[in-house]
Amino acid sequence: MSKKSNYITTNRSKHYLKCHLIFVCKYHKKLLVGQLNDDIKQIFQSIADDSDFEIEVMETDKDHIHFLIRYIPRLSISQMVRRLKQESTRQIWLLHPTTLRKQYWYKNMLWSDGYFVCSIGEASPDTIREYILSQG
Repeated sequence: MSKKSNYITTNRSKHYLKCHLIFVCKYHKKLLVGQLNDDIKQIFQSIADDSDFEIEVMETDKDHIHFLIRYIPRLSISQMVRRLKQESTRQIWLLHPTTLRKQYWYKNMLWSDGYFVCSIGEASPDTIREYILSQG
């Protein structure tokens, strides 16, 4: 009996790339609650559905969001971050302009400039997954 591999094989590569990614709301504003929180998760899932990466799990904790993302070698983490932040900010402002205008009166923003990322190996995704799920 052979063990099923978690690696993805293409004609040019075999890979298993996952990262733990965290975005923080600008100024640590505690905005990720209620309907806005539900909407931002749906927005992120929609972005991933139209991309070359998969959000395996995500969870928020009022002022930040954790992701476990599986991606392909031709994508850089900075490309994923840029797409996720830009698209989510644009879409959430369309849904919640009044709420966000009270917090960010100068310009349309949501996320701080930086981010945290950590690559994870095949041995520890369950540990990372449990940690992310415990954030909610």
